[in-house]
Amino acid sequence: MSSTRSRDDVAQVAGEVDPDYPIDPVPRHARKSLFSLAIVLLGFTFFTPTMLAGAQIGAAFEVGTLIWVLLLGSAVLGVYVAAIGGIGARTGLTTVMMCRYSLGTTGAKFASLLLGGTQVGWYGVTVATLAGLTASALDWSGRGIEIALMIAGGAIMGVTAYYGYKGMYALSVVSVPLLLVLAGWVTWRSLDEVGGWSGLSATVPSETMTIAAAVTIVVGTFASGGTQAPNWTRFAKTPSAGFWACLIAFLIGELLMLGFGAIGAISFGEGDFVEVLFQLGLVGWGLVFLVANLWTTNDNTAYNFGVAGAEIANSRSKKPFVIGGVVLGTLLAITGIYDNLIQYLVWLGILIPPLGGVVIGDFLARWRAGMPAASTLPAFEWRNLAVYVLAAFAAWWSSEAGWFIPPVVGVLVAVAGVLAVQRGRRPAQEPAAA
Repeated sequence: MSSTRSRDDVAQVAGEVDPDYPIDPVPRHARKSLFSLAIVLLGFTFFTPTMLAGAQIGAAFEVGTLIWVLLLGSAVLGVYVAAIGGIGARTGLTTVMMCRYSLGTTGAKFASLLLGGTQVGWYGVTVATLAGLTASALDWSGRGIEIALMIAGGAIMGVTAYYGYKGMYALSVVSVPLLLVLAGWVTWRSLDEVGGWSGLSATVPSETMTIAAAVTIVVGTFASGGTQAPNWTRFAKTPSAGFWACLIAFLIGELLMLGFGAIGAISFGEGDFVEVLFQLGLVGWGLVFLVANLWTTNDNTAYNFGVAGAEIANSRSKKPFVIGGVVLGTLLAITGIYDNLIQYLVWLGILIPPLGGVVIGDFLARWRAGMPAASTLPAFEWRNLAVYVLAAFAAWWSSEAGWFIPPVVGVLVAVAGVLAVQRGRRPAQEPAAA
């Protein structure tokens, strides 16, 4: 049966299943425009903890070097995510569903646990960030108040993810322009505070960090989320639309957030723009920025672990897994996961990109011209699983040795390894998805 026909069949039963199609290819009638995809993905990448990462990197480099480091890290992330996002648009499948083709029907459960699990962790980081900064803005103190804010924020931010793509788009189309205006204005005020670009350039670094470590941190901010970009680009009308939506969000959007954080840190000694707004006496706008910024990212995060859970359970509804992940992520926030953010980012930059590299390599080696028939998929694709382990080890070694850029090493080893082990191997195929 052709992929086009199968998608029509899915469309006929759309009323009986989750309209976000967590385990099915997205049918033609549900495809979205480039603008729609870019807005949702920009809402994902506009993320306060990314500013924190930019602030920590900004403290370690002179301004001229800093610009190139942030650009390099954003370019590595953007190109990687755009490549896997284009594949997602072509297949109409989520990342974890594509892993069934690359790792096997049972092997894909590992990918779902890894990707979904890290997204639950990110949800906890974001909930903790929201509660801490809200309490600071309103001058509330006490652990009980902070826990109450975590519980309330965790529940509210899961609402749009529960309603799926439509809910996330409705939130992002309002919040993304607002975030750009506020962040741009505060950047201008920050430069004024430090004496313009000349004053910024005269700042002496207060920390030390290698370029490889800085790029790894940049990639780590969205290593997990970016690898799951197909969860949204599968809604694209064409593969090129999926590619460009990712490049806009994960290169330009990421670069802006990192730059905002770095400039705020240098100018005010504070890497979070919400805190900068507080210092400027704009508590109300700080809270607006905070809520919009974190909500547009965390609903995407909840969506990610929702579809990962649906793959594990082979369920056509993501909603129970969204709810479960929100509860678990909020509990992690209460335990203090935020305190280990930077080390968490480093490990994400090591473990997640090789998985995306395996999917990209397998696509190039075996199913670029047509998807393998679902009936032929093994429980485990041992060749690709072995390549993933090797690539993750290579990324770890690169990090430990301080050699080159660990996420790049992981992706390149994964792609090259899969191309090598799958060379000349062509399984039974279904026609390629348009």
